[in-house]
Amino acid sequence: MAFVQFSRVSLAFGDRDILKDVSVNLQAGSKAALTGANGAGKSTLIKIMAGLIEPDGGQRIAQKDARIAYLPQSGLVHQGCTLIEEADKAFLWGYEMQRRIDELGAEMESLTNQNHPDQASKLAEEHAALLSKLEDSGWYRREMMAESVLIGLGFSREDFNKRTELFSGGWQMRIALAKALMCGPDILLLDEPTNYLDIEARNWLEKFLADFKGGFLLVSHDRYFLDHTINEVYELFNGTLKRYPGNFTHYEEVRKVELESLIAAYEQQQQEIQHLEDFIRRFGYKATKAAQAQDRQKQLDKIVHIEIPESLKKIHFTFPEAPHSGQLVLTLEGLCKNYGGPDVIHNLDFVLEKGERLVVAGRNGAGKSTLLRIVAGVDSDYSGNVKLGAGVSVGYFSQDSAEKITGSESVLDYMEKKCPLHLIPKIRDMLGAFLFRGDDVFKSIDVLSGGEKSRIALLELLLRPVNLLVLDEPTNHLDMHSKDVLLEALKDYGGTVVFVSHDRGFIESLATRVLELHPGTWRNFPGDYAYYMQRLEDEENGLVSSPENVPTQNQAVKSELEKAAPASATKTSWEEQKKASADRRKIEREIEKIETEISKRESELKELEAKMANPEIYSDGEKSRAVQASISEINEILEKLNAEWEELSEKLM
Repeated sequence: MAFVQFSRVSLAFGDRDILKDVSVNLQAGSKAALTGANGAGKSTLIKIMAGLIEPDGGQRIAQKDARIAYLPQSGLVHQGCTLIEEADKAFLWGYEMQRRIDELGAEMESLTNQNHPDQASKLAEEHAALLSKLEDSGWYRREMMAESVLIGLGFSREDFNKRTELFSGGWQMRIALAKALMCGPDILLLDEPTNYLDIEARNWLEKFLADFKGGFLLVSHDRYFLDHTINEVYELFNGTLKRYPGNFTHYEEVRKVELESLIAAYEQQQQEIQHLEDFIRRFGYKATKAAQAQDRQKQLDKIVHIEIPESLKKIHFTFPEAPHSGQLVLTLEGLCKNYGGPDVIHNLDFVLEKGERLVVAGRNGAGKSTLLRIVAGVDSDYSGNVKLGAGVSVGYFSQDSAEKITGSESVLDYMEKKCPLHLIPKIRDMLGAFLFRGDDVFKSIDVLSGGEKSRIALLELLLRPVNLLVLDEPTNHLDMHSKDVLLEALKDYGGTVVFVSHDRGFIESLATRVLELHPGTWRNFPGDYAYYMQRLEDEENGLVSSPENVPTQNQAVKSELEKAAPASATKTSWEEQKKASADRRKIEREIEKIETEISKRESELKELEAKMANPEIYSDGEKSRAVQASISEINEILEKLNAEWEELSEKLM
């Protein structure tokens, strides 16, 4: 049985211990995940297992002839041949084995001709063993295997004869992953294999690993993917490695219970540190308190800081309050988009309502990012109509947003300038949630990587008061903890969200509706992602029909919009224009007055709801009824105010 094993392995960088007496054993059938905070040393550990880095101490033992395939996070580039030729390089071991078989055949023939049957017989045993091994390996079916893996990972047959240097960075890593899977490995070491995969490719890889006969260790920030592929977790924390049987969710539950006492001690210590620092800051420069301040400083210096995994630190991020908007947030009518050929998006009719979390699904090239750019107003080269509702303000994030982050100031200074005043005290926690921890906040903006700038761009957007968020792959470059923080914030967000993501767990937890795109066609699924996936499965199994288009929802509302749309303007006299302008200003003043009243009433409502959570109120029937009556009264007033606001806003459109 093939294996790779560590025994008491240690490694240090300077005065920091990355690994301390780490032991682990991977063998055929191992389905393991490696987890730990960013910077804990996960990639280093995998490189040692792959034999790329020598440890300072301990032993790494791999079974002789065990084939170990390693996939790094990034940085691989292929060039000089076609995709199918590059894929064939994964089978070099088979060509080597075939060459040895041919050599043995020639030697056997020579020995037989020289009348040395005993020596020929010995070679025949090795010859037969190699033939059997090559047959069992599937090498003779390599062309079929290469096609299956490449298609599974999202390549088209038209790509097979395309030069590898023409593929982008993400597709380069898919090529590398394909080669790792095809090379007949006994042990797979995969560092973030899902980073560059869409959902369809992730689902395919999930099934591949489920059927894989060898052993694998992988790092991933996709909880859903881990839960469906692994049965044990290794956590790297402060240089030590500990094994937890079960899937990733089970590990998190066990680990959380296990560390409850540590978390309590950590929080108590943080309070103690805060008190000491406050005292030193207040009285350090007063002569009458100098001795006491010095004593507090000595106490502070002696504290041995308790460390807990970042994933267990409680960080809650809240958006600025979303500006008020009408119930109809976005209307698309006959939207078409092409790039000089057939329509990528064809005749799309869609109405998005306030509070919805819409995920746009579909394979690469289906037009998902294109649609988001159109909705965000970045791309205006289309036909059809895109109408934002009354009072709608858009915030847009894409991976290109990182290019706009420039300057020589520190990350902390940059974000403090972008942050609303009331959130400045929390900006360090927010930066921590987006993986800028410790001294990282003092990094200069101009030395940040593309991934770091993307995280800054996302946080900067989330701090703006908008009511329609358009997010293209917001979870890229985030670890699992950061995704959880973002997810909870988006769930609590008072506005509307349109997003694209390849993280299935993130989608399932957030989406309330699915818009599926295919080149030139589209379908609307008025339900969450679980409903969407079940519908696809039922269609595949023939349980329900698969219509070309699902109805465009809320046709009645759309008809009313069309009726309300103003007719083409005719020339008006100067007096008429003046009157129209005066009427508009009057409506705007009325809207502003109503918005102020709505804000006031919403504040009163929050205060009353807080009272209902007070035991003195909810345990007293009379007081409880009085507060509830006030809540009902304010809700009625708000309903009327919102109706007036929408009616007036429609007049301005």
